Amino acid sequence: FHLFLSCLFMMLPFYHIPFVLRRHYLKRGELQKSGIPVYEQQHAITNCRTFRFYIGEEKYRGLKRFTVQPNDIIISCSGTIGKVSMITESDPVGIISQALLILRCNTDMILPRYLYYFLISATGFHSITSVSSGSVQVNIAKRAVIENIDIPYFSLDIQEKIVSVLTALDNKVKLNQKINENLERQVAAIFDMWFVNLSATNGNIPADWMEGTLGEVANITSGKRPPMKQVSPTQEVTIPLVGAASIMGYTNQALYNEPILVTGRVGTHGVIQRFQTPCWTSDNTLVIKSIYYEFVYQILQRIDYKNMNRGSTQPLITQTDLKNCHIMLPPTEWLQKFEALAGSLMAKYEANRIENMCLAKLRDELLPKLMSSEIDISTVQC
Repeated sequence: FHLFLSCLFMMLPFYHIPFVLRRHYLKRGELQKSGIPVYEQQHAITNCRTFRFYIGEEKYRGLKRFTVQPNDIIISCSGTIGKVSMITESDPVGIISQALLILRCNTDMILPRYLYYFLISATGFHSITSVSSGSVQVNIAKRAVIENIDIPYFSLDIQEKIVSVLTALDNKVKLNQKINENLERQVAAIFDMWFVNLSATNGNIPADWMEGTLGEVANITSGKRPPMKQVSPTQEVTIPLVGAASIMGYTNQALYNEPILVTGRVGTHGVIQRFQTPCWTSDNTLVIKSIYYEFVYQILQRIDYKNMNRGSTQPLITQTDLKNCHIMLPPTEWLQKFEALAGSLMAKYEANRIENMCLAKLRDELLPKLMSSEIDISTVQC
């Protein structure tokens, strides 16, 4: 069955927020460093819950209608549009910025997570992006863009079964992510014990350790402009296009197919990305290769990138800046021992990461089949 989302909106409570009104109320001068969190576009795009801006209690009282609630879906509606995230019970109370829309379901009619899964599917994403507007900066200029999206509609029990199948995959992904976070903490703790706190040498720097630079243990180059790029992967275009902080799209060729570390050259600084599968690094990145991959990864996590920035209007770090970063260099045998220990732990990390990519791909392949009734979900026991 298919039902226009606009028909659902007659039954679903929805925030009808004019764009002008939202931009009027969220002036930069009214933003603070503490108080009530402001959900920004990044919270829909990356699903993160780190906040940059807040508003005071007095301002919040006038903006309560923009407050997110558990099971709300937030959608990025300006610039990078169509990215969605779901608000959970553990997320803090806050308001949305002008770059977001809120969808709130009447659960007697549609399950929030079912709508969420539709919106993250290729069909849902294309439905939003194909009817957006803006010649310079793309945006969802009218609520009708969302209201008139055609979605597959099932009874609540069928929706529940579809959600149960997809949630099982997502829960495994989350479990792998938690395991990986623990593995990263273990490796970081070992690095600190050996090379920062010097616990293994009674707090003393051994005589055979030397002061050096990052360039002595790592090769650092810049990324390149890709031959082509698109937002989503297809059968022909599958290579991740790596930006300064995340995968920013996909291209049809690989620039690297070996273990590399990637950080921002222009724009975002301090995010260190690991890649050991084919990828293309954009010209906004610096690419680091080393036989001491894990040691260099830990060094990169601890560099003060703010003081290294030489850009006046846009943050900039050069290859030379990074190569000349001063570090303490232990002898080769220390580096090799750390690499073996850290490498064994991070091999499990990499295996989990690859499994998560496969699970995400499986979920994306199941989504359209479940929502088109190509797969009969009615006999599944939840």
